[in-house]
Amino acid sequence: MDSYPRGCNSNLNLAYHKLCDLDSPWGIVLEAFVAAGVVTSIAFMLSLLILVSKVQDSNRRKVLPTQFVFLLGVLGLFGLTFAFIINLNERTGPTRFFLFGVLFALCFSCLLAHTFTLAKLVRGKKPLSLLMILGVALGLSLVQDIIAIVYVVLTVNKTGTNTFSEMPRTQRNEDFVMLLIYVLFLMAFTFIMSLFTFCGSFTGWKRHGAHIYITILFSVAIWIAWITLLLHEPFESIWDDTILSTALVANGWVFLLTYILPEFIIFTKQCNPRDYPVDDNICKPQFMKQSYGMENRAYLQEEITQGPESSGSSTLYAPYATHFQLQNQDSQKYFSIPRAKAISGPYDNYDGRKEGNDYHHVK
Repeated sequence: MDSYPRGCNSNLNLAYHKLCDLDSPWGIVLEAFVAAGVVTSIAFMLSLLILVSKVQDSNRRKVLPTQFVFLLGVLGLFGLTFAFIINLNERTGPTRFFLFGVLFALCFSCLLAHTFTLAKLVRGKKPLSLLMILGVALGLSLVQDIIAIVYVVLTVNKTGTNTFSEMPRTQRNEDFVMLLIYVLFLMAFTFIMSLFTFCGSFTGWKRHGAHIYITILFSVAIWIAWITLLLHEPFESIWDDTILSTALVANGWVFLLTYILPEFIIFTKQCNPRDYPVDDNICKPQFMKQSYGMENRAYLQEEITQGPESSGSSTLYAPYATHFQLQNQDSQKYFSIPRAKAISGPYDNYDGRKEGNDYHHVK
């Protein structure tokens, strides 16, 4: 009797049978969704690199590196699914316990960093810089990296490489969930911060906050479902891999469809002046007269900032000007108009002409 499942090669290792078993095709179905997710993630990453020059809003452009890192995390989640389709062994065990929390922490940290800058923009405050947003995302995810490294190293060194497969099912599942407490904290904190993006007078940024809010809402539902099923005693151990791999694929597609895709739709939209306060010149039209030919914009910019009749100081700084200083000349209240005077000629004092005689007296 052939012990190999239908659709698998007889020389294939038993650990990989779920990848090709046609009698229980959940592994093949998940592989199809994973392949589609990988292709979609790579397409979004390439589109992000191509369209980055067309983003007109500088504050949207600041989030692009963080969103690229987010896509790397989503791509890793789809790739990690194969570690759960393959049977638990000495190689897939450490991979599961380490990368599951690390990749999700990276994704939720990127979303949290985005909510930080949105919470400022929606209130008209100065947003975080590009490096600060990226630094916050990587810094927050680094905590889970340290936790996972410490747990995996201590567990493997204490009991050996087969500890995860030899560990009792209840203890293994409880340790797996306990290892993700920091990820749960990031998820909850991101959900709370996304609510603050709806509190502000600049409504243009609330749409970005809505994308994050919906993404976290679906993610919370997925995590509550898989944690409940994983810790539920009546389920057999053969369903553990199915539950975790399905949660990975479902959450990966939630990230793409509820966050990345809506962000790409408004990716290259023109900067809206109503999304910024009045004194912010990022999108505010400059009140400069339009003329033909060259003009000295230093004087025009000074007229905007200082006013044409500013009298606060006698010396004003002109931006983009040379080393010359512009000075206001005080107007003279009293002045006289010079009058024309007769120019004396060579014959005015001629002896034949008598002074004081008019022309009508000369005969």
